[in-house]
Amino acid sequence: MSEFMKDPHIVKSYDRDLETAQALIMKMGGLVEAAILEAANSLENRDEELAERVREGDRAIDALEQQINEEAARLLALRQPSAGDLRTVLTVMKISGNLERVGDYAKNMAKRTGVLVQMAPIDGSTGAIRRMAKAVEMMMKDALDAYIQRDAELAQDVRLRDAEVDQMYNALFRQFLTFMLEDPRNITACMHLHFIAKNIERMGDHATSIADQVIYLVTGSVPEDERPKADRTAFETHDTP
Repeated sequence: MSEFMKDPHIVKSYDRDLETAQALIMKMGGLVEAAILEAANSLENRDEELAERVREGDRAIDALEQQINEEAARLLALRQPSAGDLRTVLTVMKISGNLERVGDYAKNMAKRTGVLVQMAPIDGSTGAIRRMAKAVEMMMKDALDAYIQRDAELAQDVRLRDAEVDQMYNALFRQFLTFMLEDPRNITACMHLHFIAKNIERMGDHATSIADQVIYLVTGSVPEDERPKADRTAFETHDTP
């Protein structure tokens, strides 16, 4: 420990600052989890007002990321953290970045809801998307719980569940292809739905990235084994929020 951090008053102040940053992470995580489910529900229920609330709510998520990064930067500059605390600060910054991206994907889903409500519904698709979103939301919740509890085993479980989300995405991809081949009038709606499904699949990747950071925080090293991926679609899409 540096001479700077031997002062007990400074140590207590540092601990409070670190707790503040971690509390902001959990607040941000709660907003993101809600955004995932609300975006999926707005699609399934064709609820444009709820979709608009998701879009507007992204501003609060972005503001929290900025606040967390500013707090973390101040901790690094003023508190001279030890190796263990340095990992915590760096993990906070990386987790906030992952959460911000998931918020962006939820906002993008909500934007497409406004387009899809003007089109004929595709049978069964929105319910499947909602189930996929719920699976990802549970991954996110468990990844954040693993962070708070410093639970590397729970984090590893989250990593393994990403393959299930990939399989759900693959099934939807094949379903959308079938609908498009059966009736060309379904092409536009199915393309929007496909992008939504891909957004959710990427949310799962970010939840897995948070789990990786938890394992790094607890063990001091990132997982060496490549997490299983089951995304075997014919082409890769890039839908920037």
